[in-house]
Amino acid sequence: MNKNLWLLAAAQGLFLTNNVVFIAINGLVGLSLAPAGWMATLPVMGYVVGGALSTGLVARSQARWGRQVSFQLGLAVALGSALLCAAALHLGSFWLLVLATVVAGYYSANGQLYRFAAGELAAPAYREKAVSLVLAGGLIGAVAGPNLANHTRDGLGAPFLGAYLALAGVALLSMAVMAGIRFPAQLPRAPGGASGRPLGEILRQPVFVVATVGAALGYGVMNLLMAATPLAMQVCGMPFSDAALVLEWHVIGMFAPGFFTGHLIKRFGVLPVMGVGVLLNALCIGIALSGQDLHQFLVALFLLGVGWNFLFTGSTTLAMQAYRPEEKDKAQAAINFFVFATMAVTSFASGALVTTQGWTLLNLGSLLPVALTGVALLWLAARRRAHSRETV
Repeated sequence: MNKNLWLLAAAQGLFLTNNVVFIAINGLVGLSLAPAGWMATLPVMGYVVGGALSTGLVARSQARWGRQVSFQLGLAVALGSALLCAAALHLGSFWLLVLATVVAGYYSANGQLYRFAAGELAAPAYREKAVSLVLAGGLIGAVAGPNLANHTRDGLGAPFLGAYLALAGVALLSMAVMAGIRFPAQLPRAPGGASGRPLGEILRQPVFVVATVGAALGYGVMNLLMAATPLAMQVCGMPFSDAALVLEWHVIGMFAPGFFTGHLIKRFGVLPVMGVGVLLNALCIGIALSGQDLHQFLVALFLLGVGWNFLFTGSTTLAMQAYRPEEKDKAQAAINFFVFATMAVTSFASGALVTTQGWTLLNLGSLLPVALTGVALLWLAARRRAHSRETV
């Protein structure tokens, strides 16, 4: 870990502070403003739809101006969108809130590239550890996010108005942190110079397919259950402080393993670690189906976080094997697009299912993407074993 990696880990933590607060409050604010209950998580969906729509723009800005300028631009959008969310809540406008979260998605599309930037700030032999340790910076968000939402809930009269204003301050702090990072120089590309293989060729590689499946479905399952949890707990009559506690331990589960996930990948391989992530997701669903007491929500969401960490860190490491340096912008944009698209579907589905069908059906439905991820990992492992036998 060098100075740049520590600062990037801090930026990751502030990014996750924004994300956790958005997840914790946008569904509840949406429920209070929405014309119908099933529309409650549209502001959560707006955030990831905005991220999906922004992946191409972010890739172009990264290629043209480099990491530093593009990341600062994303933080400027984070500042403006937080203030716009506050204005929407003050005015009682549901659709303005949705618009604000769509705009905020541009910041999310930038923040999702922090993990790839981590690999560029370390020597090639330590990329797995660099990615894992920068993701561990999300522990800042694990503690700061839920507590920020809880303590600013009633600070300015309207519930959660203070939380949106606090996020504007978080964006300013993150801009100061980002200014201290020195990224590798952007190599100028000659007019008509090589930009690597066509995107379609990169996408068709088995390793890239499985990396994308692991990242997208791993994030999708996590988002489906996490976005619905505050609503489900409210339906069960639990106070928001309980939901904040559950989300805090969930995000700790997401990022605390970052201190050792890279070591596990180096020792046991990326596919076995991702496989453990699948098993943890299945265990989470089993516990969630066993009851709706506070301890069941807490343990289930903690395991969901650890499972996500194994899958997402593994998928990022796996994806880095599938593209060349000159292909990184389009390859990273592609994988992030699939992640955001899956999150958009699950963000909407979480609110619609939990408010119309209930927590049990939501969890049962989550078993399908978990199973698909497991099948994809087995398929790639089988291909690799067959290739090893052919080369012996």
